[in-house]
Amino acid sequence: MLTTLYIENIAVIEKTSIDFTRGLNVLTGETGAGKSIIIDAINAIMGQRTSKEIIRTGEASAFVSAVFEDVNPDAENKLRDLGFEPEDGVLILQRTLSASGKNSVKINGRPATVSMLRELAPSLINIHGQHESYELFSPETHIDYIDSYGGSEKLLADYAEEYRKYRILQKKLNEADTDDSARLREIDLLSFQSKELFDADVQIGEEEALDNEREALVNFEKIFSLLTRAKRMLDGDDGDGGCEAVDMAANAVQNAAEFNSAYEELGSSLTDIYYNLRDCSENLGDLLDELEGDPQRLEEIEERLDFLSRLKRKYNCSCDELPELAEQMQRRLEELINYDKNRDELIASCEKARAAAQKTAEKLRAHRKKVASEFADRVKAEMRFLDMPNVELVPVFEPVKLSPKGIDKVELLISANPGETPRPVAKIASGGELSRMMLAIKTVLAATDSVDTLIFDEVDTGISGSAAEKVGMKLKEVSAQSQVLCVTHQAQIAALADSHYLIRKQVESGRTFTEVSQLDYDGRVGELARIIGGVNITEAALSHARDMLKNG
Repeated sequence: MLTTLYIENIAVIEKTSIDFTRGLNVLTGETGAGKSIIIDAINAIMGQRTSKEIIRTGEASAFVSAVFEDVNPDAENKLRDLGFEPEDGVLILQRTLSASGKNSVKINGRPATVSMLRELAPSLINIHGQHESYELFSPETHIDYIDSYGGSEKLLADYAEEYRKYRILQKKLNEADTDDSARLREIDLLSFQSKELFDADVQIGEEEALDNEREALVNFEKIFSLLTRAKRMLDGDDGDGGCEAVDMAANAVQNAAEFNSAYEELGSSLTDIYYNLRDCSENLGDLLDELEGDPQRLEEIEERLDFLSRLKRKYNCSCDELPELAEQMQRRLEELINYDKNRDELIASCEKARAAAQKTAEKLRAHRKKVASEFADRVKAEMRFLDMPNVELVPVFEPVKLSPKGIDKVELLISANPGETPRPVAKIASGGELSRMMLAIKTVLAATDSVDTLIFDEVDTGISGSAAEKVGMKLKEVSAQSQVLCVTHQAQIAALADSHYLIRKQVESGRTFTEVSQLDYDGRVGELARIIGGVNITEAALSHARDMLKNG
């Protein structure tokens, strides 16, 4: 669960640290106080795209960090997939945003990327904002809820693999089904290109070897001069070279060792050095004997390098990639030449793969139909509890061709009033009904979701009175299984919090600051009274607030 959120220089928040608890965490405050900034900060640490405009005015950078404790196995496995090791169930995410647009990310203190945060986020936090309710308007999302409820991961993975194989073969078949003139043109082109590359007989590492040989030939005189100088330094002119000097030093030390054995090791080392220097001198002699300038060979190398350079430009690849490119061209050429035979085999393989995908999709459909009605009934029961007593929810299946999600299009049709025929959500649902429907779905899915933290941003939009109270009760129920963070304007919901945080805006020296503080009992009474009564807090409002906390 999310235990600590630290925010620095995000919008009007200069610095704040929030310690969240288990259960239901509620955030309240006046409109414009900065409640949405908390959600923006959490989105940022979850790897969502952010604008540099989010950085506090006058600051060069902003910083967000989040500490999670007792992270679930799915999150730990994802960490390992990303190359990080969990540290005793504690996960620390950090992200720095700069005005220049650059990001700095760390996971448990090690450098990471924003995309890694995005990959990790779904196993840590599920954020439900107002816009998410409107996803219900898109029937394409409904099938995902049913799959999530039904635990369809294995069936979905099996189907995805079969569908992937089928699409690969289908793409190859489409590529093969070109007209004869286009096929003949490709055969002509590949015949010429593959012959050119095979005749070139480019070897891996050839360009580098030729460059080295060319460098040696171009600098022949310099090399000869340097090697000659090195040999002269070792041999000398009249026995006064380095070899003889070391030999004399070795003899002197060995003579001294006759008087003190402590010098024997040094004498032996000098003798070894003498023989090594002699070997070096002989090797230099051999190299000088082999060294020769060859203008004709240099010309051949220049021509070959120029030819290789033209091939690289023509085929837009490195020299070492040319041999493999030639092989690829040859394989494609053989496919085109053996077009009829290959096409028949490809058609058979494609049909076999299609049948396998269809069979797996039918298993997935059967499972979906089995769980869809149960899912709809459970969501309907939750919605009825949330003051929608006459709601009806019907899952409707429509067959489609093989697609990434199978062979089903599923839509949840809703009727909110008695006697009305269930229709698409977008046709009849109000904002308040949407919010409650999404909360009902989240409640049903909470038991199957491994995510430890659920965030509801103003899930009470469009509702009040008993409906708001029941939304609060449902959030409280969900918080028994998962940590819940909720931004709300409703006193009925805030009164049920296990931890209540006040977001307050103030102006100092002409600048706006937002602070977040956890409220004690008296603070909660005052905040609930403000929500109930507005600016002028009466004793009646305070009394009502105390009663709400007592009954909550």
